[in-house]
Amino acid sequence: MKRPISCTGFALILCAMFVAAPFAVLDADAQTRFMYLKGQSIHPAFEGWWPNDGGSLTLWLGYMNSNWEEEFDIPIGPNNYISIVEPNSLDNLELDAFDAATADHGQPTHFYPRRNPFLFTIEVPADFGEQEVVWTLTSHGRINRVYAALSADYRMDPQVMSTEVGGAFGSLDDRLRTNIPPELTVDGGMQRSAKVGEPLTLVASANDPDDLPARSDRGRPPEDLDEFYSTAGVGSSVVSSAPGLRLSWIVYRGPADHATFEPVQMKAWMDTRVWANSPWSPPYILPEPPDGNRWEAAVTFDQPGEYTLRAVASDGARFTYENVTVQVTP
Repeated sequence: MKRPISCTGFALILCAMFVAAPFAVLDADAQTRFMYLKGQSIHPAFEGWWPNDGGSLTLWLGYMNSNWEEEFDIPIGPNNYISIVEPNSLDNLELDAFDAATADHGQPTHFYPRRNPFLFTIEVPADFGEQEVVWTLTSHGRINRVYAALSADYRMDPQVMSTEVGGAFGSLDDRLRTNIPPELTVDGGMQRSAKVGEPLTLVASANDPDDLPARSDRGRPPEDLDEFYSTAGVGSSVVSSAPGLRLSWIVYRGPADHATFEPVQMKAWMDTRVWANSPWSPPYILPEPPDGNRWEAAVTFDQPGEYTLRAVASDGARFTYENVTVQVTP
């Protein structure tokens, strides 16, 4: 599969590799992929499932925003809802299954660019059987659905999660099968209030109980595509991520363009462009954790409303989330 290329978004060294390739090899109509900054739709994604102690099962979902810059705000409603249905009953995209009473299963309403995997979970009972969890998203007038079910080939473990996000530079270390996610604590209540224009302080603490995968930096940009995309067992299709503890705040629900963080937060979405302030961005230099592993930030809102802010702690392979809902008044 050809990957999207833009000389304005990627380092010139990467562009040079493609420009130098013989154009005769490419069938432009059949193989060329384009980098879209805006105008494309969002595709919900089913990441996989695993069993829990006690018999229940956890399904993981995320999304792919096909744009590199455009973000969306899609409130819970007819354009953003989840249904639990019998198999194949919503295969017809024209069927509207919106039910206000059951539409909200914790999915986001703000959508960042590109790939945002393992973003939320839905727990189902042991007798879930062949039912499907169906997430319907409509953006730019296009309806997209994902069908999450307990198919055997979607069963996963923490190592699979790591490889899907390029964790530990794409490592297939067997120890990742039992990798423990970071421990995360957010100071203060999960319900806050703030006024427009007045900074709200956010304090979160995180640690990696098993120090796995161990922190490691790559101190230079990649020299070729084999270095840029992970080749350690994931077929060179997943860009690699820097291992090591990190924490960022994102807007999970509410218009992110009306919330400003200080300092600027490291991206939690898979921005693979060089020097993009992202763990997936070469040359993979993560900032050291602050003293006491306590991250402090401030957020200022320029419009009233309800916002859900999310603290995202990661070791580069697994994630832990805490949500804080903020009521912003004039």
